[in-house]
Amino acid sequence: MSIKSTLCAVALLAAGAALSPAYADGHWAKTHPRRDQVNDRLHRQDARIHDERKEGDLTKSQAAALHKDDHQIRQEERDMASQNGGHITKQEKRTLNQQENQVSKEIGH
Repeated sequence: MSIKSTLCAVALLAAGAALSPAYADGHWAKTHPRRDQVNDRLHRQDARIHDERKEGDLTKSQAAALHKDDHQIRQEERDMASQNGGHITKQEKRTLNQQENQVSKEIGH
């Protein structure tokens, strides 16, 4: 491959990345405020599950099930963001928060 064709290929890749709304500053828009809120909450719930397991308030299988639920919510958030230019809509955030509320109730019961 010649230098000219290599530079052309690099330029096309850079242009494609710049035009992609889901790809900003070299990464997915993970810090979009709605995504950030959902992901921060998932992180806090993960810590709560660990704490409750450590304290003996959850069995190993209960903790594993709750981690699985949180993982599914996180995957759904990623899927939603990939369809919306790297962010989630207000309605999607509400939906994800409702799902997180269900998991939260199971952690602290």
